[in-house]
Amino acid sequence: MRIAVGSDHRGFALKSRLVKYLEEAGHEIMDLGCSCADACNYPDFAFAVGEAVAAGAADRGILVCGTGIGMSIAANKVRGVRAALCRTLEDALMTRRHNDSNVLALSERSAEDPRVDELVRTWLDTPFEGGRHQTRIDGITAYEARTMKRPGC
Repeated sequence: MRIAVGSDHRGFALKSRLVKYLEEAGHEIMDLGCSCADACNYPDFAFAVGEAVAAGAADRGILVCGTGIGMSIAANKVRGVRAALCRTLEDALMTRRHNDSNVLALSERSAEDPRVDELVRTWLDTPFEGGRHQTRIDGITAYEARTMKRPGC
């Protein structure tokens, strides 16, 4: 799988560790920054990863910042991105099954948690269920294109 990764300075250490983990697992990695622990602005990297995923240059994206919140907010501004902040295995499982998330946001606070690798693996390996959930994804896509009609009561 082609995975675009990005972080700000706070997420740099975890991103670097995840890049090695993902490469060892056989994934093709696009590291879109940052490249050091010097202060930088998380939206720049969230947009770069989001655009790579939305354009099809990457199959999925992973973002890391201090809390994961800012990255998820910024990435979700890119049309076609469904970024989800995941802190538990259940979050990772459900956001793939029901929301077909294509960008994972993580907190650097997970860096020392050995389960973060399992969370990432779960997110990567879990398929989208489709079915009734596809209708909801289609609604999001339509709204992004500004073609969705408001449902009646």
